[in-house]
Amino acid sequence: MGRKDSVWSLGEGQAPEDLEKPIDTPPLSTLLIEKPSSATVPVGGDIVFVAKVEAKDLLRKPTIKWFKGKWMDLASKTGKHLQLKETFDRFTKIHTFEMHIIKAKDNYAGNYRCEVSYKDKFDSCSFDLEVKGWFNSEGQDDAGELDFSGLLKHREVKQQDDAPEVDVWEILKNARPDQYEKIAFMYGITDLRGLLKRMKKMPKEEKKTFAKKLEPAYQVDKGGKIRLVVDLADPTVELKWYKNGQEIRPTPKYIFEHKGTQRIMVINNCSMMDDAAYSVAAGDEKCSTELFVKELPIKIVKGIEPVKTTVNERIELECEVSEEGAQVKWMKNGVEVPTGVRSRYRVKSEGTKHFLVIDDASKEDTGTYSVMASGGTSEAHVQVDLKPLKIYQDLQDMTVKLGEPIKLQCEIYPGNVPGRWYRNGQLIQPSDRINIIHRNKIHRLEIATSSLHDAGDYTFVPEGYSQSLCAKIHIIDPPRVHLESLNFPDNTVTIVAGNKLRLEIPISGEPAPRVVWMKGERSGHRVRAETHGDQTSLTIEVTEREDSGNYKIVLQNEAGEDTASVKIKVVDIPDAPEAPLVPEVGGDWCSMTWEPPKYDGGSPILGYFVERKKKQSSRWMRLNFDLIKETQFEPKKMIEGVPYEVRIFAVNAIGVSKPSEPSKAFTPLAVTSEPTMLVVDDVTDTTVTVKWRPPETIGAAGLDGYLVEYCIEGSETTSNVVKGPYRLCDADDWVISNKELTEKTKYTITGLSPGCKILVRVKALNAAGASAPRTLQHSILVKEVVEPPKIRVPRHLKMTYTRRVGEAVNLVVPFMGKPRPKVTWLKDGQAIEPTHVNIRNTDCDSIIFIRKAERSHSGKYEMSVQVENHKDTAIIDIQIVDLPGPPQAVTIEDVWGGNVALVWTPPKDNGNAPITGYTIQKADKKTMEWYTCIEHYHRNCITITELVVGNEYFFRIFSENMCGLSESATQTKKSALIVKEGKNYCPVYHDFKEAPKFTQPLINTFAIAGYNATLNCSVRANPRAKVIWMKNKMTIIDDPRYRMFSNQGVCTLEIRKPSPYDGGMYTCKAINDLGEAQVDCKLEVKG
Repeated sequence: MGRKDSVWSLGEGQAPEDLEKPIDTPPLSTLLIEKPSSATVPVGGDIVFVAKVEAKDLLRKPTIKWFKGKWMDLASKTGKHLQLKETFDRFTKIHTFEMHIIKAKDNYAGNYRCEVSYKDKFDSCSFDLEVKGWFNSEGQDDAGELDFSGLLKHREVKQQDDAPEVDVWEILKNARPDQYEKIAFMYGITDLRGLLKRMKKMPKEEKKTFAKKLEPAYQVDKGGKIRLVVDLADPTVELKWYKNGQEIRPTPKYIFEHKGTQRIMVINNCSMMDDAAYSVAAGDEKCSTELFVKELPIKIVKGIEPVKTTVNERIELECEVSEEGAQVKWMKNGVEVPTGVRSRYRVKSEGTKHFLVIDDASKEDTGTYSVMASGGTSEAHVQVDLKPLKIYQDLQDMTVKLGEPIKLQCEIYPGNVPGRWYRNGQLIQPSDRINIIHRNKIHRLEIATSSLHDAGDYTFVPEGYSQSLCAKIHIIDPPRVHLESLNFPDNTVTIVAGNKLRLEIPISGEPAPRVVWMKGERSGHRVRAETHGDQTSLTIEVTEREDSGNYKIVLQNEAGEDTASVKIKVVDIPDAPEAPLVPEVGGDWCSMTWEPPKYDGGSPILGYFVERKKKQSSRWMRLNFDLIKETQFEPKKMIEGVPYEVRIFAVNAIGVSKPSEPSKAFTPLAVTSEPTMLVVDDVTDTTVTVKWRPPETIGAAGLDGYLVEYCIEGSETTSNVVKGPYRLCDADDWVISNKELTEKTKYTITGLSPGCKILVRVKALNAAGASAPRTLQHSILVKEVVEPPKIRVPRHLKMTYTRRVGEAVNLVVPFMGKPRPKVTWLKDGQAIEPTHVNIRNTDCDSIIFIRKAERSHSGKYEMSVQVENHKDTAIIDIQIVDLPGPPQAVTIEDVWGGNVALVWTPPKDNGNAPITGYTIQKADKKTMEWYTCIEHYHRNCITITELVVGNEYFFRIFSENMCGLSESATQTKKSALIVKEGKNYCPVYHDFKEAPKFTQPLINTFAIAGYNATLNCSVRANPRAKVIWMKNKMTIIDDPRYRMFSNQGVCTLEIRKPSPYDGGMYTCKAINDLGEAQVDCKLEVKG
């Protein structure tokens, strides 16, 4: 009976134990160029879903999977109702994947998913299938087909579980939607979405007939018994059972039982005819199931036995099976035995026994016979041999040298039996060289001249008999090495190291000689020797210099021995030279030497390459493109002060060696140029002071210091050496004055004898050495000279030196004179008190310092320097200035029209500086807010114009000098009322006073950290209100991060570069005599 296709529907969703596990999916990418979309199909209809993938960038076919629900893979569900197809268009480079659903059923509806993956790329698409109409079991040929293996698993679980069955559908129908997931988890429902969709489509039933319906499928073994059970909600309903639509009547085979509300049909002694669809009808409701009858396999109880017989005998093979009437199949060597009328084989059976009979056996009946049943097989070997033959003389094995004759002879009975001669299984035919003789009982084979092809196994087969006579002929030939065919001079092979060497040498000998390769007296340990047929080969995959030497080939077989030698010479690049030496370094050059490499690679050294690099760099630069024949070189054009390294390559005919180790790092350095402008600065009875300027060229090595040397004129070595305007000294006459280098450009040579004459020179030293010396042009007489004093007053001190009160005064006045002059200071002819003014004197200048100047420090300071009877004086005028006082009196001279004439007197205190101008301001009597009318005004009277008629004004004046405006101003005592001409103006006074009131409140603000933020509001009040800013109810006072402004009632708080900690609740509070008001806002600072 053929197998029925299993239904792959019933989307089961994700397993309960995997609900809480995250589903790992590869990162999504775009692979699908056409995705399957949701569709609707009627029950019994066909539908195709198509997915396309572009393969231009793919090296192989992508992997595609089709799923139903969350995890059911449809690849294992293919059959009559589901087919998966794929095609590839070579022109468009597009893979097309199709899923065909044939004769759709209601339970095929649900959510599907298509997943495509290629290496690390992944793409997926979900779509829904809706099946319209309900499934009718009577109108479908394949009604009731299910996933049988899955249903059996579910049934086994139910049999093991003693808990009462629960109708999940009823629970879901009566539950609230928010309880669906809890119920699904409690009862192990994995495809909740599919169940809910199906529940929506189900018609609402007013009354149920079946409390429990038939299982979807049942299975029973052939010959067994099965019980089909339904549970009725209404026991009074009449019940009818059907098989394939035909009503079933009670018989001994079909027994109907009643147990309470249960109705049971028992099927006894099930056969293959009972494999059908069963249904039960109760009123208008019907339920169905399908019964699968499993046929038991036919087993072989007793197998066939092997048979060994001779020609013309009867052969009978017998086996016994487990069941009568079973069908078996007889096979010979895997091919079914023909059992027709004209066949030599006869088949018969007796009950459970089956026989295969061969009446007249022949040699061709030899083979392996087997019998096959549905439950097993049995096989045995049948051997049919010829009848035995008498052998008086058997064939004898022979060993023959190449070229000698061969004679094989045997004697058998009966003598009239012909036979055939075979060599290595090939029939031997007579020829000019081969002679076959048969005389009575004797059979002989003669070969006149043996060759290598004559060696082998010889067999004489008597015709019609199972026996055969065998002998082995062995042809031998002494071994020989054929080096002459290589055409190598002196049998020497030269190869470059690193290349593969394969040396093939022809050889001969029979039997094939044993070949041994030896290097010296030992076998080569790095070579691979192989022998194939008539040649032997020596292979070295990567040759090295150690592979050079004489290789000996030894051939041996039973016919003799032969030897030969081959010399292999491996040439290589030379070894890397040792690290070069750098004995001398200049400003942009160096000299380097090196030794040749210890091994020249078997080829003479042709020359060398030189490379250099900066020490901190990894890039080497080649210095020569033509080979250097010598072992020394002088690189040039290097950067002074930069550390370098050099290395060497040796070159022979094979190639360039590896680089040598880098030399020790060296830095090209140059000595500085000679110091400049060497002059005598001072001379005393025992010392000489010289000074100079640094060299014009210092270089990268820098300047470590100076070395001062002197030579006493009049010594024996210098008395006769005269050149130019001064005498020359030998190198031994120069005395080093400073044992340690001096970094200053001035030095005093001490310990000299009074009255002697000396020559002085200075050298600049750095890491590269000493520069050329700078020598004084004339000798110096060691004797102190009186120099009259002279004060060198700086240019800015020749005029009045002005500073503000509180600033520091630091004046340096240089002077000259020898010996050191005596310095005195007077202020306005009086001695200066050290507590007020600090004075410090050196050999060449005097410093006057006032830490915090006051106006009392103003005056004329007289400086005197004296050397013996010589004296010089200088006067320095110091003026300390301050802000001026306000004008003494401001009066209103006249008022006419929109004009007011003002007069005032200069201030009593001008701040110790001339008055440079005045600033005039006006204020309306109502607001008393001051506005500047004019600045930097120089006269003591002014007319203010363009005043508003009807307003009453006050005026005030600030005085100004070089330090700025006076700290206070002088205000007019009276006000000026501006009236309209020609009318008597009677002022009407109104009370404009009011408590503070905010006309524009603060607004909640977001600020960015690091950028200034402002908070603005406006307030109206009379008199003017005092504005207070608070943060989180704390008043902001003297905080440099905040700036507060108030102009015409607009209040502004600026927060400089706020941070997240500046966020909070800010409050602006306005207070005057009539009351107070406040507004709040929230500031949030985002980082």
